[in-house]
Amino acid sequence: MSPLSPTAISLAHLTVLDLPPPAMVRLAAELGYDRVGLRLIRVTDTTPGYPLHDDPAALRATRDALDATGIAVNDIEFVRLTPEFRAEALLPFLDAGAVLGARHVICAPYDPDLGRLSDNLAALHAFARPRGLACVLEFFPWTNVPDLAAAVRVVEATGAADIGILVDTLHFDRSGSRLADLAALPAGRLPFLHLCDAPVRPPYTTEALLHAGRAERLPPGDGEIDLAAILTHLPRDVPLALEVPMAGLQARDGSARVAAHVLDRARRFLRSTGRL
Repeated sequence: MSPLSPTAISLAHLTVLDLPPPAMVRLAAELGYDRVGLRLIRVTDTTPGYPLHDDPAALRATRDALDATGIAVNDIEFVRLTPEFRAEALLPFLDAGAVLGARHVICAPYDPDLGRLSDNLAALHAFARPRGLACVLEFFPWTNVPDLAAAVRVVEATGAADIGILVDTLHFDRSGSRLADLAALPAGRLPFLHLCDAPVRPPYTTEALLHAGRAERLPPGDGEIDLAAILTHLPRDVPLALEVPMAGLQARDGSARVAAHVLDRARRFLRSTGRL
């Protein structure tokens, strides 16, 4: 853990998505991050994923980079829970996560049948737990699980007390989720936080939601989301993952510059709130 940080700070892959995992791990170590989140399954047809579960050499190279740097893997992603989902098909993905020592599997709700969604989330979690992983469900305002309250209902329906909910501060704000709902969550449901900032200019079109979510956000403290209020409802030691894609800066100066800028701004913000 960085001497500047009382809690772990993770570099989410979306922030530096053009970097393959070994290079990302080495960069995170150079800059002073504690953990990384790795995107093993691509999200869109135009953005990369790094299927280490299908590439033993790349998996070994990533494991070697982790061992050499001391960086830990916070999470692996990105599992879409669709109507056609079969948990058994993800076993190689989970096995790769176990090799990497990952803690969490990020899952996304893309099934209109919420009962089936809960069942599939529970099934994947049952396979993940023996491998040292736990599932977390992330909510997105353009899906049928658009906010924190909806995510709580889906997760509670699984019957598993150790399935988490991933709160991303961008989606929390743009979904109109309530601080009261965040305060009511048991700490065990909030294993880590995706921390970023953005302008606050509602209402938002789906196109605007997707663009901010995938391409252009701001580092913590550089936008208008009330991040301080969100953080006051979380345990002080909750791990913070910086998911801050900045496509414009990345195109000009490269991913290393984005990762460094985001971490610097996050540390400044966290110091201002008394969390550093």
